[in-house]
Amino acid sequence: MFLRFLLVTVLASTAGLGSAQDAIDPEGLNGPAGRPYSPYADRSYPTQVFFGDTHVHTGLSGDAGGGGTRLMPRDAYRFARGDQVTSNTGQPVKLSRPLDFFMITDHSDAMGAITDIIGGAPNIMADEQGRYFNEKFNAGGETAMRAAQELVAAFAQGEVSPALNYQPGNPAYARVWDDIIASAEEFNDPGQFTTFIAYEWTSLVQGNNLHRNVIFRGGPERAGQIVPYTTTPPIGSPNPRDLWAWMENYEELTGGNVLAIPHNGNLSNGWMFSLKDDFADGAQLDAAYAEARQKWEPLYEATQIKGDGEAHPMLSPDDAFADFETWDYGNLDASEMKTPDMLPGEYVRSGLGRGLALESELGVNPFKFGLVGASDTHTGLTAPENDNFYGKFTAYEPSPHRADHVSKTFADGSTALMSHQYITGGLTAVWAESNTRGAIWDGMKRRESYATTGPRIRVRFFGGRLFEATDALRRDLALVGYTKGVPMGADLPAGEGAPSFLVYALRDPMGANLDRIQIVKGWLDENGEQHERVYDVAWSDERVPGADGMLPPVGNTVDLSIPAWTNTIGASELGTVWKDPDWDPARSAFYYARVIEIPTPRWTAYDAVRFGVEMPNEAKMITQERAYSSPMWHTATKD
Repeated sequence: MFLRFLLVTVLASTAGLGSAQDAIDPEGLNGPAGRPYSPYADRSYPTQVFFGDTHVHTGLSGDAGGGGTRLMPRDAYRFARGDQVTSNTGQPVKLSRPLDFFMITDHSDAMGAITDIIGGAPNIMADEQGRYFNEKFNAGGETAMRAAQELVAAFAQGEVSPALNYQPGNPAYARVWDDIIASAEEFNDPGQFTTFIAYEWTSLVQGNNLHRNVIFRGGPERAGQIVPYTTTPPIGSPNPRDLWAWMENYEELTGGNVLAIPHNGNLSNGWMFSLKDDFADGAQLDAAYAEARQKWEPLYEATQIKGDGEAHPMLSPDDAFADFETWDYGNLDASEMKTPDMLPGEYVRSGLGRGLALESELGVNPFKFGLVGASDTHTGLTAPENDNFYGKFTAYEPSPHRADHVSKTFADGSTALMSHQYITGGLTAVWAESNTRGAIWDGMKRRESYATTGPRIRVRFFGGRLFEATDALRRDLALVGYTKGVPMGADLPAGEGAPSFLVYALRDPMGANLDRIQIVKGWLDENGEQHERVYDVAWSDERVPGADGMLPPVGNTVDLSIPAWTNTIGASELGTVWKDPDWDPARSAFYYARVIEIPTPRWTAYDAVRFGVEMPNEAKMITQERAYSSPMWHTATKD
């Protein structure tokens, strides 16, 4: 069950098995099948894992700049690559470790407007709404934060004045986009710190969050030929189909490549994985929709500051880990409360299941996505560690009372969200051959990525039909994985018998030990109904499942008075080969791995000690961080 070796470079080993080995090895010095004696020779597959953030806002985004964020893209890049900067509230801040890659995703709608609003440009001051927001934003503090929320709500309901909603054709819009491109190019340092040109397409229909982060593979020579697509008619559209058409046109026009990553859907009120076309009066989805979504959106944001989106306890009542940092109050601007029927259209696991169902009808799976994690910070500061959390907005940078605010209210004045419910946000891990735009983008495109809730846990996940128990003990783990199977994000290879999975996780070297590895399976029964099951496949501390099949908790070493924890429980690494005991080749299914850490202090615990304050009674103080691999898929065989 457990791996008995400490391995970092194993995770980087890969298979590149030349078919001409016999010809170059006449003396038979190589091993079986003509492989080189060195397991690291002739490698041609992803050899390294890189950690970064795919969703970052600076003071150029209206809701960030309006709320007091003054850090701009160059500041954010400096911080992400490891420099110390001064935060928006004047505090010195630095990451424990630099990120490997990074992208700024400021909003495409109203690009360039916020600096004009704050600065009181003549065209803004000539507009009643412009004068209002100029006054509120310049007041700073709580007033500015509430005004930023008002601006988001006005945009969500289509009530922003055209004078404030800059669109392509506005000189300020083009100027800001050109500078976004220039700053990304300025900080791109292949091999050390990779930056991407990107933006957020902010579809927000009646407050329902359908945002996408649009990421370009290339540099300014291609991205500089266009300006971002917006959501405001007649130039833009909130309909994802129109975004995909724009992306196709971009590739045809420039010869470049682009992909989009949907924002986590827990604030979409069921629209993210809807079974109908919400932009066509609820018409049934068609094959063209499914093909386009699968092509242009190979990834999905599983976790970020605004809650975790992997699973929901109402949808997964038998999953003891499903209720993790759950946000289910309503849509983005709290204009509509959540109802239970909305939940299946919002979470990773239910979305993957709906994808299987739609594939059985349409012949194409529109929700065939890999997983990433991100911050969605609006401070310009990606700070995913609980002891270094700088909040979602400038108003929630470290302060004695940042955890006790009413963050959002419903129309009747009741509380929708408290500020202590924000979480530290996640990271994206990508297996790639090098730390470059092309290699990392290609890894994302093929879905060889995974999400973490912040820690830099290393995860390998392979599927096939040839894995044996001893494969989990190999030092050349990835060589075995790529030779005998396929990596996360791929379709399981055809073959006889139940699939087997080789899974391995190594803890963050600066983080907590691991509690367990689980494999999550979802499938369709003979009636097309969705089912799921979570299997504990590797765990620490020689625990034994009970009579009910449940694994006992790992324990808890957290001392909230410090706060701190000890790695006297859990394991530094876990891994195994697992074969599906409930295999049915006639049932379509997906599989992904979930890695759980031992309990550690949450950011609220650090605030309580550092500021000497009492946290609200309902504030969580302890967390169990985790990682989610991209899935693999089996398509039902036909008789």
